[in-house]
Amino acid sequence: MSLAELICPAGTPAALRTAVDAGADAVYCGFQDATNARNFPGLNFTPEELEASVAYAHARGAKVLLALNTYPPAGKVDLWRQAADKGAQFGVDAFIVADMGVAEYIARTYPHIRLHLSVQAAASSPEAIRYYCENFGVKRVVLPRILTIPEIREIRKEIPCEIETFIFGNHGLMVEGRCSLTNYLTGQSTNLDGVCSPASDVEYIRHSDGSMSSKLGGFTIDSFGPEEKAGYPTICKGRYTVPHRTDGYYAFEEPISLNLARLLPDLIDAGVHAFKIEGRQRSKSYVRSVVSSFRNAVDDIRAGRTADIANLVALTEGQKQTQGAFATKKWR
Repeated sequence: MSLAELICPAGTPAALRTAVDAGADAVYCGFQDATNARNFPGLNFTPEELEASVAYAHARGAKVLLALNTYPPAGKVDLWRQAADKGAQFGVDAFIVADMGVAEYIARTYPHIRLHLSVQAAASSPEAIRYYCENFGVKRVVLPRILTIPEIREIRKEIPCEIETFIFGNHGLMVEGRCSLTNYLTGQSTNLDGVCSPASDVEYIRHSDGSMSSKLGGFTIDSFGPEEKAGYPTICKGRYTVPHRTDGYYAFEEPISLNLARLLPDLIDAGVHAFKIEGRQRSKSYVRSVVSSFRNAVDDIRAGRTADIANLVALTEGQKQTQGAFATKKWR
């Protein structure tokens, strides 16, 4: 495996083909059920679609990583085991896991298939990462988006597996694998049901002055002026009124995209093996533009050239971008 492997999102079979054709080294995807953390209507793969997609990717030299990155509720692990069985049958190149029980089943049943530790496992210390490596044979860890590059460099020295980091897409400052906000409002869990802000609980209300409110589970998440673009209502990116502020403000995190294009050389130098692009809910055109841009950037860096990444800002959330904690930690 070469350094700077490009890992790209595939929310649908069409998006998978687009990502592969645009130069992805590997794509990650999930089944149409609670076994993956993007369990939305109209998204993900049937078993038949995954089998055909694996064949498409492999014929073009790309890998397929199957996300089984949610946590089975007590007594309901069979769905996750069956998903692993199907993935192994279809020849996926790795499983992305979070739950220790799921990891143990795959390590015992399919020891020849790689295990990658999902960001949903929230493993951010060498001790935690080594535990998964030693007990389940994990070959790669996807690090949470809360670490600086110097911290990543130090972790790399102390762990026996590869490192994958997010480089573009959702900022994701919440503690992955530990979010209960959506469950509080809708009864559906990001980590158990694989759905954050289920579409059936989303409502938009247009007011007489042209403004709009977005709601989730009957609760107002945000309000937008007549000229503002209404975003999808996720609790962690809502604006709220609180006692010490008179204006609505982003209490958890602002809608803004992570963009580490300018830090790619530093990440490679820190020992990062793979770059992950977030966006399984995005369109084919988004996937094509982002993947091709980063493919060119990575190739330029490998060749010692200056990477051209100027066009990526147009694809960020609200056309706003940040390097997040990777450059420096500045918590509110």
